[in-house]
Amino acid sequence: MYTGLKHLHSGLAYLALAALAIIFIYALIGALSNKVFTEKDRKIALIGFILAHVQLLVGLILYFVSPLGFALLKGGGAMSDSAARLTAVEHPLINIVAIVLITIGYSRAKKLTESRAKFRSIYMMYAVGLLLILSRIPWTSWLG
Repeated sequence: MYTGLKHLHSGLAYLALAALAIIFIYALIGALSNKVFTEKDRKIALIGFILAHVQLLVGLILYFVSPLGFALLKGGGAMSDSAARLTAVEHPLINIVAIVLITIGYSRAKKLTESRAKFRSIYMMYAVGLLLILSRIPWTSWLG
């Protein structure tokens, strides 16, 4: 089960990151070109919202079944080792904050009335969320 979850979390990350980047660019173009925010635009933003939340859910499950997640905190010494601290504390905490920001951006866009403000809410919050996620990816273990 652990191996399957690990592969799912890693593979889904590519899809979620690509979706967030594409949606950011799409919303930025929509805001700059004064395009009308339609139901199609909301659904496009919803794709990134859903992928980010599914990634979070898989990550949280993996965090509690993995020997590298919560178990590192219980064992002690995780805070003195930078790689262990990234895995046990920084990666999950910062990514939860990123998903909260993405959620705020999407929810705010649904409530706003002006099209440009809707696009702005999406591109700003999705961009900050994406940057936070990219800053806490364990690149050495993910790519190598």
